[in-house]
Amino acid sequence: MTLRPLRTEDLDRVLELEVELFGRGAWSREAYLAELAHPGRYYVAAERAGVVVGYAGIALAEDAEVMTVGVADAHRGQGIGTELLADLLARARAARARHVFLEVRVGNAAAQRLYERAGFVPVGTRRRYYGDEDALVMRLTLRRGQGDLTAGP
Repeated sequence: MTLRPLRTEDLDRVLELEVELFGRGAWSREAYLAELAHPGRYYVAAERAGVVVGYAGIALAEDAEVMTVGVADAHRGQGIGTELLADLLARARAARARHVFLEVRVGNAAAQRLYERAGFVPVGTRRRYYGDEDALVMRLTLRRGQGDLTAGP
C-alpha cells in the first residue's frame, strides 16, 4: 500500500467510497473540490494496486480538525486507517498544531478505538450531528510522541 496526496483525478473513486461508507452523509464532488483547493487543508489517499482504498483529510491550524477518514469495507482491518491517521497527525505536528479535534459517530466503536489508540479523548457530544445519530467529539493534545501511531513503546 502507498500513501500519496489525494488528487482531483481520484474523486470518482472517492465519491464511490463516500456512498459506500457514509450513505446519506456522503460529501459531494463540489465539497471535495473546495477542500482540495483550500490552502489550509491536506488530503491523502491510500492506494493498493493502483486503486484508492482509503482516504483522509485534515484542516491544519493551531487547533486542527480531522475532516474525514474512510477505508473501503473490503480493506478494513488491515491497518490502513491507522496509517492514514498517522499521516494526518504527522502533518498536524509539522504545522505546529496544539490540538487535533474530530467527530465520530457514537455507534462507530471501531473508529473510536482507532482514535483512542492515537491518544484522542472524548470531550463532548454533538446531538444529531449526523442527522440520525449523535457525534462524539474527541481531542488530541499534541505532545512529543503522542499521536504517533508508528512509534514503538
